[in-house]
Amino acid sequence: MCLFNLYSKERQSFNSRKRGLSRMITNRSTVGFIGTGVMGGSMAEHILNAGYPVHIFTRTKDKAMPLLNKGAEWQPSIKALAKQADIIVTMVGYPADVEHVYFGEDGLLNHVQPGTYLIDMTTSKPALAIRIYEEASKRDCYAIDAPVSGGDIGAQKGTLSIMAGGEPSTFDAVLPLFKLMGTNIIHQGGPGAGQHTKLCNQITIASNMIGVCEAIVYAQKAGLNPSRVLDSITTGAAGSWSLSNLAPRMIKGDFAPGFYVKHFIKDMTIAIESAQEMGLSTPGLDLSLKLYKELADKGEENSGTQALIKLFIR
Repeated sequence: MCLFNLYSKERQSFNSRKRGLSRMITNRSTVGFIGTGVMGGSMAEHILNAGYPVHIFTRTKDKAMPLLNKGAEWQPSIKALAKQADIIVTMVGYPADVEHVYFGEDGLLNHVQPGTYLIDMTTSKPALAIRIYEEASKRDCYAIDAPVSGGDIGAQKGTLSIMAGGEPSTFDAVLPLFKLMGTNIIHQGGPGAGQHTKLCNQITIASNMIGVCEAIVYAQKAGLNPSRVLDSITTGAAGSWSLSNLAPRMIKGDFAPGFYVKHFIKDMTIAIESAQEMGLSTPGLDLSLKLYKELADKGEENSGTQALIKLFIR
């Protein structure tokens, strides 16, 4: 069986439902933002700073206060936000959260206005992204899955990588909004393609993080200055985002979350499940998930992913 058969099947509904758009997006369009955590808060701030009216809902209002103090408006529920916004961005934690936000009794799809753009930027399941697209289409809305990579630094700087899946016309319509949050913005294909691409990203990072930890510990054991070693190896063939951005945090003992261990475990679990559905073996991913689960069991689930080095220090 061809490796891409599963993905091709997932695209069937997309290919049969190409539609035109009925609403132009301008900086006067109202943006609803659900989820203002480590990354979501900065992402919403870029939109607010660009002059868009922004309405916020989070489970904990205190997390939204920096945005509310800058002019964003608070909505008391998802239902209330759905009735106010032309574009709704969701950036929550887990697929179960995405399902609740979109499919709950008071969720978006039960209360959204026709013509609304729904942008889920959570790393979630490709099948769930397709389901959201299908249900949004029935309500004359436009859904796109657009998970991101770049962590808290990328979110703060507006330099996230954005991987989008959905109709090309929907992507083109929301691209000005994406450009406020990211710099590497690519339409990868139909519904679910953004999520599949993000899983490729996480699979790559998973094994790389093990190598980064081993390299730092090796440098220390060899009597080298690990920071000086990084000066040599980050610009060569070993270079990676994790090596350049997370290795210095490891050396400093800074384990504050730019991306939570618990969320990385979630992403890797989704990736393994998706790989298994396609009949793929992922030994590097399997090992990384095993180590991160061990790290979480030691009480580090709310630490940043760079805390993995704690398992290598003896």
